[in-house]
Amino acid sequence: MDPKYLNLLMIIVMFAVVLGLGYAALNFYLTKKLKEGNERMQNIAAKIREGANAFIFYEYKIVAIIGAVVAVVLALFIAWEAGVAFVIGAVMSATAGFIGMKIATYANVRVTNAANESRNIGKTLKVAFRGGSVMGLCVAGFALLGAIIVYCCFGWAEGMIDINAANPVIENVNPITQQSYNLSIVLSGYALGCSIIALFNRVGGGIYTKAADMGADLVGKTEAHIPEDDPRNPATIADNVGDNVGDVAGLGADLLESYVGAIMATVILAIELFVHTEGLTASLLQRMLLFPILFAGIGLIGCVIGISYPLLKPKLSDNPHMELNLATWISAGVTLVGGCLLSIFLFQEETTEILKAAKLSIGAITPWVCAAVGVVAGILIGIVSEYYTSYDYKPTKNISRASKEGAALTITQGMATGMISTMIPVVILGVAIFSTFALGGMFGVGCGAMGMLSFVAATVSVDTYGPISDNAGGIAEMSMLDEDVRAITDKLDSVGNTTAAIGKGFAIGSAALATMSMMSSYLYAAGEGFMEDGANLLLNIVRGDVIVGAILGAAIPFLFSGMLINAVAKAARKMVDEVRRQFHENPKILTGEEDPDSTKCVTISSQGALKQMIVPSIVAIAIPVVCGFIFGPGFVGGILIGATLSAIMLAIYTGNAGGAWDNAKKYIESGGVEGVKKGEEGYDSVHDAAVVGDTVGDPLKDTVGPSLDILIKIMSTISLVCVVVFRDFNLLHAIGLDGLFGA
Repeated sequence: MDPKYLNLLMIIVMFAVVLGLGYAALNFYLTKKLKEGNERMQNIAAKIREGANAFIFYEYKIVAIIGAVVAVVLALFIAWEAGVAFVIGAVMSATAGFIGMKIATYANVRVTNAANESRNIGKTLKVAFRGGSVMGLCVAGFALLGAIIVYCCFGWAEGMIDINAANPVIENVNPITQQSYNLSIVLSGYALGCSIIALFNRVGGGIYTKAADMGADLVGKTEAHIPEDDPRNPATIADNVGDNVGDVAGLGADLLESYVGAIMATVILAIELFVHTEGLTASLLQRMLLFPILFAGIGLIGCVIGISYPLLKPKLSDNPHMELNLATWISAGVTLVGGCLLSIFLFQEETTEILKAAKLSIGAITPWVCAAVGVVAGILIGIVSEYYTSYDYKPTKNISRASKEGAALTITQGMATGMISTMIPVVILGVAIFSTFALGGMFGVGCGAMGMLSFVAATVSVDTYGPISDNAGGIAEMSMLDEDVRAITDKLDSVGNTTAAIGKGFAIGSAALATMSMMSSYLYAAGEGFMEDGANLLLNIVRGDVIVGAILGAAIPFLFSGMLINAVAKAARKMVDEVRRQFHENPKILTGEEDPDSTKCVTISSQGALKQMIVPSIVAIAIPVVCGFIFGPGFVGGILIGATLSAIMLAIYTGNAGGAWDNAKKYIESGGVEGVKKGEEGYDSVHDAAVVGDTVGDPLKDTVGPSLDILIKIMSTISLVCVVVFRDFNLLHAIGLDGLFGA
């Protein structure tokens, strides 16, 4: 590696990492330094913090055991470097999630106190956003820290990017496989480590938070007719704990995995293109390897600038939506400007002929243009999601009006809205894929995925601010503060629901693009039978093993989703029984004379989530590996195609339908539906119908939808890691039937 490029990497990326994590540490300190409020507020916050800590520690114990097994298998059967990289990825992801969860449990009560003391939305927003920024900065900072460790330890120290020869492949002396491997396998190991933590955090946290939420709503709202977060509801504390373990720790690990997956997929594809394409130079490969991680480093620097805007601004307006959007757009703008300069600097010395050989059709700015297309596509998908989920627009208002006719029509209208909402995002994704591929080939598609998440620190900061504000509202209600305080936190929470739609747009879009890039790398690694003329990829969908694999793959997201919904339902059923039992056996709870037993509900949610999260997670990991060792790489290629297509549709549908049901309920509660006012006759029946719809949507938008993004990426990553083994060691090959479906 040319020393000047190594120096550039170290200067930009390490500066970004130190800046990002240093700023996160400062915001952690400044947030924790704020006042917690009165004794009752402090006691409630302590219970939430205790429950969140207990759950995350138990969850990480389970994940550590499973992760250790995976790391050992990778080290023994693939490469010891891949096993070490896997551990690095898992540690980085787990650390980011844990720190984000911790600050959320400190920030929530401080947001409540800020609202109580200031009675000002702008001042309260600043506290909530400062707490959320810790999670966002840790996600990008730890992801890049792990990436640069892998680059330095294995890329250069181990010589995996020694490209004096025209091929970066290093022979693996493992006597079991006798296969060659390169930096792409090690990077896949790092991405897989991040994916494992993300999957368990999202699945476990999602089951926990939705079981508690459903239990609190079904009994508290629809049966006892008490307000949300009422201190008389024993499930309220568990619901607030769930916000921290699911919507903060789970969200952070999820987007860190997406971030790493997009970067690593682009880097891996650059390596594979170099190995299999004639006419590329070692100099160009160096630049293609560095561009994704350097672009991400510039993105983190841009996010620090964007995040600083609302935190350093002397006085924020009473329009939190505008302030948060400005923070995001500033981050995106700085990232795009810096990325353009980076692209010109890195690629301007290469000749037009060499760039065209790499399919960079418009010269030095091609990677940047592809990244910019990804940014625009992510924003557009987010805007579409906002249209279908915000109660400012017609689709969600129609669901609210349908609640006047009962729960059945509420659910029917919400399902229709979710299904219809898949079309436009898919068209946007299709245009983005077509554009980036036309501009830069599969490397361009990877750059598009990376561009979508290049300013992930800002989007995660905005997303995390939402559950912190939601928790703050719960603490205000349980502490019996003035209605003005709850009005401020509710305003912040509702804005958080809207801004989260954009974050989901980026997550879904980047998952699709990154999976495509991984798929291409998978086909390169699978080798003969999947390439024409040694370079052009070919996966024949009408070949028997591929089409059967695609059909099976299309069913996997449905199986996975069904298992998650069942898991939430089982845990929620126990929660409902417990809340009913407490209300029935101790009537003084509803009169406010005695406090409910919230600890029991926290325990039920924790045990249910930890017990139910294991099987769906293992299924996601095991299916492509088992099928690969039985049927070979063609069958797994089909699985990846089918799973990706159906998972994208399901993720959009479940996320938008669930969000629309949630906001339809809020629209009714805000008095938006004509003739349906709180306290008037008929309000309870309409509200109950909306609550049922919201409850149906809870596991869809917060458990299933986010987990599907991780599902397709973890399947692609683990398939890429294992293909070097099962392409030659599979059952069909062993019994001589591998030619049954073609080469």
